[in-house]
Amino acid sequence: MSYLAKNYNRKKISFKYGKGSYLFSNDKKKYLDFVQGIAVNSLGHAHPKLVKTIRDQSKKLWHVSNAFQIPEGEKLAKKLCQKTFADYVMFQNSGAEATEAAIKVARRYFYSIGKPNKNRILCIKNSFHGRTLAAIFASGSKKMIEGFGPKVPGFDHIEFKNSKPRFPNLRNKIKKNTAAIMVETILGEGGVKPIPNTCLKYLRKICNEKKILLICDEVQSGISRSGDFFAFEQSQIKPDITPIAKGIGGGFPIGAVLMNKKVAAGMTPGTHGSTFGGNPLAMTVGNAVMDIVSSKKFLNNIKKSSKYFFLKLNKLKEKYPNIIKEIRGRGLLIGVQLYTDQTKFIKKLMDNRLLTIRAAENVVRILPPLNVKIQEINKALEIIDKVCSELK
Repeated sequence: MSYLAKNYNRKKISFKYGKGSYLFSNDKKKYLDFVQGIAVNSLGHAHPKLVKTIRDQSKKLWHVSNAFQIPEGEKLAKKLCQKTFADYVMFQNSGAEATEAAIKVARRYFYSIGKPNKNRILCIKNSFHGRTLAAIFASGSKKMIEGFGPKVPGFDHIEFKNSKPRFPNLRNKIKKNTAAIMVETILGEGGVKPIPNTCLKYLRKICNEKKILLICDEVQSGISRSGDFFAFEQSQIKPDITPIAKGIGGGFPIGAVLMNKKVAAGMTPGTHGSTFGGNPLAMTVGNAVMDIVSSKKFLNNIKKSSKYFFLKLNKLKEKYPNIIKEIRGRGLLIGVQLYTDQTKFIKKLMDNRLLTIRAAENVVRILPPLNVKIQEINKALEIIDKVCSELK
């Protein structure tokens, strides 16, 4: 009997240890892990630099209160700001916390300039911003909000269509009390759907016109996962606020909100806090991850791996036109949309020792570590090919 709550439908498998792109189960089987904690283990399992970093820091200092200065956090914040649009950073522990903080930053900004009624956030319906009460109502997914009423107010929704216009009636959805538009730059749980660059530029333009804020949620797509440090960089826009998490800790829990100087001015002492956010151990790990994943060489390698992976996956789509409907995504955030049953396909991949995970719209999500080797990609392709041939 398990004493864990039943809020997860866990697969009947557990792991003893991991190394790089591989996991080794308790029944001594070797799996190619292309879930990586859902885009969390950006450098794979047990990366030597991260292991050494945690070991060394654990002997010094794990946690102190944010009532004191934390040099490791100052250092990571500086790296993030120098690499991105941001002027300031607030550290959290997770993506959901980072999203919540982003909402607070947006509302607080308008309060601080004497417009407290501008407090509503416009979001994409059926997007994903986390599992807190505010985040599920921001997402607007019927499945996620069912049973969790009363409704958390302050959120309106727009549709994101596969056909043009992508955001129908967007202007009409922006009211006098709208404070911000919040979008996932690449919708992850929603089916691995990148928002086209032209659409991101359009959103930025609208936000400028209406004098509201743009929040780009890069919890899953950020920290080099897309092949750029942030996925929105390809569109050459700058958001006002960006929540991040997942990959920045390489497996260690870290979240953060990045913001420009304008909106950060509203976050005065006492407006937000986090007991564990920005602790020395987490910040030291974040610095080590940042040193690796933000370099031009590393980003170029992601682009090369991604180009190769997408090319080969599209060839499999041509080979199995009745199985694979579409190859989606960017960088190493990849979605394979199927005609066939998604659950059965993922199970067959796992039976062949390849781990993947679902997303909406019958999509199989593929999330290898960012330092994945070509031979590991080839192994995954071989398994996908095999499963497609068995289901043909």
